[in-house]
Amino acid sequence: MKKFNWLTALLLISAAPAALAAPDSCERVKSDIQQKIINNGVPESGFTLNIVPNDQADRPDAQVVGHCANDTFKILYTRTGGGNETAGGAGTQENAPAEPQ
Repeated sequence: MKKFNWLTALLLISAAPAALAAPDSCERVKSDIQQKIINNGVPESGFTLNIVPNDQADRPDAQVVGHCANDTFKILYTRTGGGNETAGGAGTQENAPAEPQ
């Protein structure tokens, strides 16, 4: 029985550094996603990205745009009032010429 407890403790200790490294890896993934969204024409004030545990990723106002830390966290995209374009960059143009009929 003591050998089992020792092995369990060893496994938990060896897993701890991975859990501590999760925020750093998630921040890098979040930063990469943020830059891609901005490069697609969405202003930085037009969205937020949040890192949440998988069990908190089900939000009606947010879209999952990435995952990190061995898929234990999700990165959520939420539009804010600061941007005029969608994440796909598909905005509308006023005074655009009508299509020929």
